[in-house]
Amino acid sequence: MKVSIKSISEKTGFSPATISNALNHKKGVNAQTSAEIFRVAKEMGYISESSIRKIKFVIFKKNGLIIDDTPFFSLLIDGFEKECRESGFEMVICHLNQKDEDYEEQVHWMINDSASAIVLLGTELMEEDVKIFKSAGCPFLMLDYWAGDMSFNGVLINNADSSRKAVEYLIQKGHKEIGYLRGSFRIKAFRSRAVGYGTAMQKANLPVKNENTVTLPTTLNGAYQEMLKYLQKKSKLPTAYFADNDMIALGAMKALQEMGYRVPEDVSLVGFDDLPFSEISSPALTTLRVPKQEMGKLAVRRVIDMIKKDDDQVNTKIQVCTKFIERDSVCERS
Repeated sequence: MKVSIKSISEKTGFSPATISNALNHKKGVNAQTSAEIFRVAKEMGYISESSIRKIKFVIFKKNGLIIDDTPFFSLLIDGFEKECRESGFEMVICHLNQKDEDYEEQVHWMINDSASAIVLLGTELMEEDVKIFKSAGCPFLMLDYWAGDMSFNGVLINNADSSRKAVEYLIQKGHKEIGYLRGSFRIKAFRSRAVGYGTAMQKANLPVKNENTVTLPTTLNGAYQEMLKYLQKKSKLPTAYFADNDMIALGAMKALQEMGYRVPEDVSLVGFDDLPFSEISSPALTTLRVPKQEMGKLAVRRVIDMIKKDDDQVNTKIQVCTKFIERDSVCERS
């Protein structure tokens, strides 16, 4: 028997008008009611996931301190767009700013759009921001974020192993005093990188000293300004630093050089991301290369798989490995 709005109404108890308004994304239906209507409509076969031909790339912004000041994400989006085009899907870029007055309403309509799948760029997400997305009524994937309760599919960087590898490289180069340039906005990726830093130090029986950890803004100029202030007060530095990302490393490098420190002879530096200008800095920055375009492509492949397998109940976590790029910002210590 063909499923109709009337049969959905009979099953849910909501009026046909409410059912119609919810399915057509009209205002006036609360989020809980709408989510239940979409759930039943899919269960009864009224909505078919296979009809989805559009993938939304949703850029979540909490404060913009990470995503506004780096070319990292334009490269990721480029890979995403290419894979959508090659796979026959339309790509739509959406911006979601948590500071907007109607933020919750925007999320509600976005995650209940049965004609689209969503890949949410969750770089700036914090744990308390995740709950609102759990009622998504469409194929939904987190990019550059992983929910600890494993409630979402995700594609992200292998942050902890990558940072451990970077610090182990510094140790192999003879460094025993290794500091940490810590991003002040503690996104999940940075916290995982801190774990990798600590693991490498612990394995080598090297102490993690609080005085060797410097908390810096995540923008290039912010990191430079704060590192400058720090150096004006600090007399003794470690021989090397691992930085949460290239923006922080390059800002710190500029401050170190301005204060008369030689990089890498006095202080070595390792970054994370391999941004385009890391190769042309002076000295060129040793860093971890994230396959940005491939991350975008992987996200599209996974969400298409979710669209095609509408009975797929298994959440997956795809971790992308980095490549260590050795340049000129690290020297060997005897």
